[in-house]
Amino acid sequence: MVSNIGNVELEHRTSPDADGILIMMGTDEHVESGGLTYDFYEETCPEVENIVRAGVQPVFSTDIASPAAFLRLMFHDCQVQGCDASILVDPGNENGLSEMASTKNFGIRKRKTINLLKSMVEAACPSQVSCADIIILAAREAVAASGGPRIKVPLGRRDSSLTPSYELANDLLPPSTIGVTEMLQIFANKGMSTEESVAIMGSHTLGITHCLNIINRLYEPQDGQINVMAPGFEVFLRLRCPKFSLASNSSFVFNDPTTFEFDNMYYRNAMRGHGLLRIDAEMVMDPRTTQVVRRFGADQDAFFRAFSSAFVKLSSYGALVGNKGVVRKRCDALE
Repeated sequence: MVSNIGNVELEHRTSPDADGILIMMGTDEHVESGGLTYDFYEETCPEVENIVRAGVQPVFSTDIASPAAFLRLMFHDCQVQGCDASILVDPGNENGLSEMASTKNFGIRKRKTINLLKSMVEAACPSQVSCADIIILAAREAVAASGGPRIKVPLGRRDSSLTPSYELANDLLPPSTIGVTEMLQIFANKGMSTEESVAIMGSHTLGITHCLNIINRLYEPQDGQINVMAPGFEVFLRLRCPKFSLASNSSFVFNDPTTFEFDNMYYRNAMRGHGLLRIDAEMVMDPRTTQVVRRFGADQDAFFRAFSSAFVKLSSYGALVGNKGVVRKRCDALE
């Protein structure tokens, strides 16, 4: 997997809109991010962002957990072969096993909604907008609709035409047991600073964690693992996620007390010893990350600025541009 962002220096400025939401803005509409541009569809599909925004709003209204699902879908697509919509391809006679066959993609949702959004965009702009760009735009809307920053993202990604690999998904999607060192390395490879790496972890402010992802931390912690947890919180988790439960795949815990709002509660929660995953506890204690965690916990605007920058870098990682890849007519099939 090759990163296209590492050789690009992005400049950003932030400004509040009328509602006080921070917006990441390129200093120039033609600033490129590894071949992506902020005005890519200006002539071929100028309404694409409005179409996606209108399409996801009813979903947010009827499924309060959908913003977290869209954000996770983007992250899991971009971690495997870059942001190329390979996670949307269904298995078939020609496709073989899809990325969804990976156990690390357990609980991934809203793939069909991306297909629906694609059909809406196709009706207005046939064969112009990639499924990969639609995933990014839907995730961007998910953050904003939950109270987070509205992030301006460069567009122009193309879709993978190669058979997706569940083996690659198994290898490249980080495990729930990841620590600070591994986390920093993963995101450094995508061009992120330590601050941006800690910020992108703040996406965990939305959604839930399944019990199967914290069972080992509760009952069989790894050697050398920092496992600081408030005593009362540990008791709560053990009651919620018993060791030998047959329902650990379906049982879950809210990530933080404001699990449907995009805010800085993830960091404040972790500092109280209420982090769910190993990384949550280690980031508070590790000298490389502790000051960043504390700053984000105290200053939500600082978190939003860093998250916006990190979001652009992650969503630009490994993008297929120019003559690479294709623009699929259907997101779930290689055509």
